[in-house]
Amino acid sequence: MTTQSLNAADVQWTDGKRYLWLLSPMIPVLALAGFALFLATGWGVFTWSAFILLYGVIPLLDWLVGVDQNNPPEAVVRALEEDRYYRNIVFAFVPMQYVVTALGAWLAVRGDLAIWEYVGVLFTTGAVNGVAINTAHELGHKKESAERWMAKLTLAPVAYGHFFIEHNKGHHKNVATPHDPASSKMGESFWVFLPRTVFGSLRSAWNIEKERLQRNGKSVFSSGNENLQAWAMTVVFFAALTLWLGWAALPFLLLQAAYGASLLETVNYLEHYGLLRQFDARTGRYERCQPHHSWNSNHIVTNLFLYQLQRHSDHHANPTRRYQALRHFENTPQLPSGYASMLLLAYFPPLWYRLMDPKVAAHFKGDLSKANIYEPKRARLMARWHRAATAKTKASSAVEEAVVATPVQATRFQCPNCEYIYDEAQGCPHEGFAPGTRWALLPATWPCPSCAVREKPDFKPLAPDA
Repeated sequence: MTTQSLNAADVQWTDGKRYLWLLSPMIPVLALAGFALFLATGWGVFTWSAFILLYGVIPLLDWLVGVDQNNPPEAVVRALEEDRYYRNIVFAFVPMQYVVTALGAWLAVRGDLAIWEYVGVLFTTGAVNGVAINTAHELGHKKESAERWMAKLTLAPVAYGHFFIEHNKGHHKNVATPHDPASSKMGESFWVFLPRTVFGSLRSAWNIEKERLQRNGKSVFSSGNENLQAWAMTVVFFAALTLWLGWAALPFLLLQAAYGASLLETVNYLEHYGLLRQFDARTGRYERCQPHHSWNSNHIVTNLFLYQLQRHSDHHANPTRRYQALRHFENTPQLPSGYASMLLLAYFPPLWYRLMDPKVAAHFKGDLSKANIYEPKRARLMARWHRAATAKTKASSAVEEAVVATPVQATRFQCPNCEYIYDEAQGCPHEGFAPGTRWALLPATWPCPSCAVREKPDFKPLAPDA
């Protein structure tokens, strides 16, 4: 499809941002342009190109351009998602990311840089690879194996390959609960959150693969461990650059990777701050993730650079939905600005608390018993912000749907979110369930292997002829 207009039934719709989506792969292009200008002019300021773009230009443009709450009509979503133009935009980021990393390492080792220029090259390279995690995020949620493989490839320069496992199978399952290392708590500073999420996510990813491999009768150290596969890509890439440039390249590569990974975790800090899914003691499960469990932003410029990651509620509701089709939901928690602006505030806890704590309290209408609170500050935050509920609030309709009785003859069960089907005859060998494994033998906590949004009790039995 090469035209801008999409037609479905009697609906005709044009994506007015069709060519503006090219801004995302422009990030590594602008970084390369900055390096080229530095080599041509000797002006060290050009080594800071991506850093300036991320912390200066994009926040300014967000403020000037404003927001966009328009959604594509549901009637055209299928055609919109099948338009490979949008997919190719995501693919275009990956080779340029590798070129930026290689050129950045070459400049760091062979460029005879002043210290401030070295730091500029490090931050520019790390910024590109930090944004690349978002590219991997878009690829890793898709059903096609080629896109999932490319997600691991994209994570290699930032040495964060376990994100592919933990985010899809851990974060999306446990988001906005105390069990999620990537969901920040009210009163928890970014600097406290950072080590918790880094090490917690690493531990989560390792345990997820350990359990999967145990079901397959394999060791966690086997070649089938997808964490080890992703980390091996980093080792090969860093080793190749080190062989080319010498040992001086290795500390540069590690430092830029650490900074790039910190950008991801800063965004994680923003996305669910203080929000909490309520626990249903009746079922022993947390309510299903809903639009009000994510902070959102419709600031156009950051959304164009980050594949609409800021429409985070729809992403968590429908993680396999492609970025161009993500929707704005009314009455969802809204950040006061785009992610790029909020990054800076997160680095300064007093400013962050002053801006965001009142918003968390307002979201829960003063009932902080429903918030995800950092325990060392619970008493202080409750004393300042909590207001006793004047009336019993209606329980969320999404706490749990009634479990549908399973017909005796049912052998196929469908995820109501992404439509993945577990067929007893085929099993799910990758997850450790051999062909012929009965549905009753799967653990109740097993999440959908495609979207991870729904667990076994949410699956619907299919009639034999369905």
